[in-house]
Amino acid sequence: MGSKTFDGVWFISFAHDHAPPHVHGQYGETTVIIDLLPSGGVMQSSRKSSVIPANAKRSDVRKILKAALDHAAALHQLWETMHGTTAD
Repeated sequence: MGSKTFDGVWFISFAHDHAPPHVHGQYGETTVIIDLLPSGGVMQSSRKSSVIPANAKRSDVRKILKAALDHAAALHQLWETMHGTTAD
């Protein structure tokens, strides 16, 4: 497992995690799965369980997404360190 903290949000990349490239962002009791795009950007995963808990505070989700956007390059590097590439 590798991790980085930005703006109070803890981002985690698990060593044996699956494609597509993504990280888990955690702030308080909220976790959001962030997909790492081939373009170098990030976005909230489209999978059904991308926000845990499902009734998480919207402000916490926004905080996680903003931190991910602001530090996208570092999150791509985190995935690459753990998995070797961000290519699908």
